[in-house]
Formats: sequence, structure tokens, C-alpha cells
Amino acid sequence: MKNYIGNIFCGVLTLISLMATGQAKEKCVEENTSGVYTRPNIIFLMTDDQRWDNMGCYGKPEFNTPNIDKLAAEGVTFDNAFYAVAICMPSRVTMLTGRFNSNHRVGFVAPDDYTLSQSDFEKSYPALLKQAGYRTGFVGKVGFTVTEKATRPSTPKEHFYKEHLGNTFDYFAGSETYDYKGHVTWPESDVELQNTFKEGRENSGRTLRTGEAMLRFIDTQPEDQPFCLSVSFYAVKHDKDRDVYMPHYEQFKDHEFEAPNNWVEGENPDLPNVVKENARGVYLHRQRSSTPEMYQRLVSRFAAQGYSVDDQVGLLVDKLKEKGMLENTIIIYTSDNGRFQGSHGLFDKCLLYEESVKAPLIIYDGRMPESRRKRREKALVSSVDMASTIVSLAGLESSNSMQGKDLTPVLNQTQDMSQWRDAVFMEDLFLVDMFKERYKENVDEINQNLINSNKSYRAHGVRTERWKYFVYYEHTPKIEELYDLENDPSEQHNLVNTSEYTQILKTLRMKTEDLYQKAIQTR
Repeated sequence: MKNYIGNIFCGVLTLISLMATGQAKEKCVEENTSGVYTRPNIIFLMTDDQRWDNMGCYGKPEFNTPNIDKLAAEGVTFDNAFYAVAICMPSRVTMLTGRFNSNHRVGFVAPDDYTLSQSDFEKSYPALLKQAGYRTGFVGKVGFTVTEKATRPSTPKEHFYKEHLGNTFDYFAGSETYDYKGHVTWPESDVELQNTFKEGRENSGRTLRTGEAMLRFIDTQPEDQPFCLSVSFYAVKHDKDRDVYMPHYEQFKDHEFEAPNNWVEGENPDLPNVVKENARGVYLHRQRSSTPEMYQRLVSRFAAQGYSVDDQVGLLVDKLKEKGMLENTIIIYTSDNGRFQGSHGLFDKCLLYEESVKAPLIIYDGRMPESRRKRREKALVSSVDMASTIVSLAGLESSNSMQGKDLTPVLNQTQDMSQWRDAVFMEDLFLVDMFKERYKENVDEINQNLINSNKSYRAHGVRTERWKYFVYYEHTPKIEELYDLENDPSEQHNLVNTSEYTQILKTLRMKTEDLYQKAIQTR
């Protein structure tokens, strides 16, 4: 019996290709109406710092995201997706490799401040699909560095993208942070691609340029080869005029956005002292989102950038329809982390409250019958699941190093949900004081001194369907937070010292430690 990912046979051409090249083992592909077995195209769309509820399909129509909303309506929209780590560099590596931050150790600050080694990158989803005969592309913000061996610090001055990523990506238009700084493109012979980022060109906005490069990849796609394209928008992070496509800002500039009920004007006295005194999000909130005027200015600019991304999603779908590709293409839409925007009296991300760790996740599969899509999904999923899922959707076996779950049984509704996970593991290893010292040789000593002086707010914990628990584990004594999200979705009432929740607290402590120990295991 066939389903959209379940056919165990492969087409003759695919088998010949894989056998001839000795590449990744293919386990399944879809049979199309002509009887020819084909592999799906996969497009992975990621925004930067886009809070999960800043779009219509997640309950906020004032953000005006009609194309993303339509993608959600036609696909599977996940309501319980969470980041394993909620800050850009480690989050991107987690989704790329399918490994937890404490496992891959690629992050901004010591002791987890390594680059990604070439050997580990070769186990990532783009590398595995490339080995299996896919044409691969990357457009946008890279946000991490690959080197021959894992080295420290993780933020070198030069990144050598062509040298370290050229064997994996056939098509590339990316940079570390901005597309006007250190930007690299290939193939060099593609004049239209090169002109998209030509210095001195009229500024059409970074999101529109990213979209142009994305569409150029589709236009240059051979008909007889599947593709995997990863698009990492620079938006919606940053809010200067040069970051916002101002024509899209017009519709939002006079709109008054509704502030969430846990937005805090001024300081939040209820935050743990170690957070209030040391975390970056506290003083950034003071500077950027602590008054109604500041809040409205920022959110309107984030909304404009979200609209620009949405516009590109619409152009992408139209292009796939024009090329006759949509029915054999999978589109995944997510972000790299959330953002507080003043919730909890915080501006940044990283910390393990919902606004930071809850993720938008939409998966549209053109091969899937309507009876299995056009729905919302409540399964607990993690960003660590992305790599395993993409590899599986391509009909390949995951790398043994991948720690996430394959979501395809959830997508095609063959998963026994009583056997699905009951919690996701989350962690925050970022300390802003360590980030300031990242280029010093004695970073490990500096890190230990911060811990000894009780300034560390590193945390890890779990999210279940109902409960959130996390602990600042390097603080003495440990500081814990426990929330009943069914009755307190805005996380306003820490229940850790309430006697009636003692057993729940013990259970979630044990679950956190168990998942942490599994996260750090090497394979």
C-alpha cells in the first residue's frame, strides 16, 4: 500500500545513479502518476529572529502574512514546535546537523565556542542530499563557520565559504550577517546571480535580493535532477532603515499593534536576580522596547520585514507553479529563534520562556493528499528534528549522529502518538559577558570566574504539552522555574515553591537530566 513517502521501491534511474556514485542509501521515493519514481524537491525557508506569533496563521492577522498563511492552510501547521536552543548560530547548526547544542558545541561563547568541523558538516542534511545526487543551494545568512577541524573561537574574522562549503553547495549566495558585507556567490559564471548583489546597485532591500537569488536558483534548475534549496532570510532581525524595505513599511507605520499581556513597561521585578543583573535582554529592553512608543516602533518595523518575507514566499510558490514543480516540492517554513519584544521585560532571545523558544513551523508537501494536510498538528516537535526529517523526506537514511526524530510519520499520520515523545529538551548556553571576551586566550578561566561569582544564567529544561520547567544550573543555589501553560500560557506564575506541584517538579527535574545526558552522548 502506497503513501506519499511510503513506497519502498525506487526508480531505475535513481538506483543506477546511487549505485554508480556509491552515494547515500535511498530508502524510499514517491511514484508519480506516470509510474516514474521521483525524488521530491525540498525548500527549507528560515527567517531570523521571527517570533512565532508574528503572522496571521498563528493568530495575529495584523501582521499581514497572506502567503505564509496560505502555505499553512494548504500544509501542516505545527502548534507545539520548539527550539532546542534559541540563538542564531547554535540553532542553525542544530537544524543543519540534527544535534543538540551541548553535543555539537558550536556557539558564541566558551566553553562551547567551536566552529563546525568539515567532517561534521559532511553529515548535515545538505551534504547527505548532495551525496545522493541532489542539486543543492544556499541563499542568505550563514551564521556559522565551517573549518577543516573544529577550532576556537567560533567567530573568526574570515569564513572561506567557497573553500569549506563549495563541495556541498552547487549554488551559493550568502554571508555571515549582511548581504552587503563579506558576501560570496557562485557559480561565478551566473551573471544574473552576480548582478543581484552587485555593489552600487539600486538598493531594493536585503529581503528582495534574497528572494531574487532564490528564484534564480529555481530558474536554473535542470529538469532531470531533484534539488534541495536552503534559504536563510536576514529578516526580520534588525530595524534600521537599510534593513527595512520602506515601501512595505507604509502599511504598518501608523498601525497600533496590540501588546501581549506579558509585555512589561520599564523593569520587571519578577525576573530572577541573576537574569536581571546579567542578561543582555534586560538592558536591551530598557533601551529598545520598554515604553509603548518604543514597542510600537520596533514591532511595526518587524512586521514590515515579515511582510517582505511573505511577499517572497508568494513569489516562490508562483514560480514553482509556473515551472510545474509545486506538486513534487516540499516547503518547510520556520525561524532560527524567537524574540521577546518586551515580553517579561526582555528584548532579546536565548532565555527559555515561550516567546524565545516557541517556533513557527509549517510543512507543505505537494505530494501529500489533501486528507493528510490542510490541518494543524499538536505533536511536540523540536528544531533538532529538522535534519532527520529533511533527509527522510528525500528518501534517505539519517546519519547516525543525528539526535532528532523523523517527523514524516507525524506528517503522514501513521505515527502511533502514544509512542511519540512527551517532552522536548531546550538549553541556553549564552552569557553576554563571555561574548564580550570571546577573542581572549583565557576564555575558560573567565568563564569559570563568572560561574564562581554566581553570574551564570545558563539554563536547560523541558517543555511538555502542559508544563514548562527549567533550571539555571550553574547558579548556587540552583534557580528553578515551573509553569502550568494550560492555565498560565504567559508564564506569569512560577510554581516551583508551591507544595501541590512538588511531584511534578521532581518528575520534570528527572526528565531534564535524562534528556540532557542523552543530548551530550556522542555517536
